Amino acid sequence: MKKQRLIIYASDISLITGKSHRQALRLLKDIHFVLGKQKHQPVTIREFAEYMGLEVEELMKALL
Repeated sequence: MKKQRLIIYASDISLITGKSHRQALRLLKDIHFVLGKQKHQPVTIREFAEYMGLEVEELMKALL
């Protein structure tokens, strides 16, 4: 059974979207604000996919 990641990082977002690392950090900050998360609470892959309007399965394939 493969372990699946739960959290998405700025480097992942940069890779997926083609944005710079700094833009990816800004996007994560925006998602934190919209979801009402605190700084210590990470953004999950599912939350990112929903925010961006992406399929979770496709996003997981891109991260592997």
